Amino acid sequence: MSKKATLAWRKQNRSLAGNLVIFAILAILGVFMALPLIYTIVNAFKPFDEIFIFPPRLYVRRPTLDNFVLLFQLATNMWVPFSRYVFNSLFICVVGTVGHILIASLAAYPLAKHQFAAKRIINEIIVLALLFTPQVTYIPLYIIMSNLRLIDTYGALIFPAWQMTLGLFLMRQFMTQIPDALLEAAKIDGASELKTWWRIVMPNVKPAWLTLMILSFQQLWNQTGGSFIFSESLKPLPTLMSQIAAAGIARAGVGAAVALVLMIPPIILFIISQSSVMETMVNAGIK
Repeated sequence: MSKKATLAWRKQNRSLAGNLVIFAILAILGVFMALPLIYTIVNAFKPFDEIFIFPPRLYVRRPTLDNFVLLFQLATNMWVPFSRYVFNSLFICVVGTVGHILIASLAAYPLAKHQFAAKRIINEIIVLALLFTPQVTYIPLYIIMSNLRLIDTYGALIFPAWQMTLGLFLMRQFMTQIPDALLEAAKIDGASELKTWWRIVMPNVKPAWLTLMILSFQQLWNQTGGSFIFSESLKPLPTLMSQIAAAGIARAGVGAAVALVLMIPPIILFIISQSSVMETMVNAGIK
């Protein structure tokens, strides 16, 4: 029995009660997963005296924009212009994301569609590298950036983003599903490997690199610079927001506004590319 026939059989034999139970479970899970987002949005519009009410409330009695007004005043009164922080974040996110997509796809193409001696070993190393968290590689990464004299430059945040293992793994998994006949037809027509990658492979894995764009952008957008950037004029926007919100309880409302402001760009990017992300999750087997 084919996959479509199996799905059709299950759909016909599923009772109304079963559908209602499944819908109720999914609705409960959806509400549960949305609670942090709702709480963040509500907190940003609460006056100071409502923020510390216990137990916390998922609604606001007296909505106010004072938190955002104070955030704007503090951001514009910094000795470095607010626009500079915005530019730093956008530059790091755009260059880091585009570079990561190109490098990951170029590296994934031969691993997915070519045969060579060390292919299996490299693929196993890629899977093994997924087990390491960024904290484990922090010290070696700092040493490498220091030896390359990239500390206190944009490159200290951009170059590490280009070598994310997840992007390479995702692109390789998706490229393995491209029919070999399609690539052979391109070679017969005289297309070079680079042209085949750009004109044939990349359009066919569009959902994968759109998903990778979201993941890379989100990671870079939340970068504060840490121990890699010391010059105030080079620090990204989250650094400024963290400094503003780190003044204790008196700026709890501003901190809530900061959390909402920082989460807006990744959410917008996800909404725009949502359909492609869902397609990638299905085809690449990501849970």
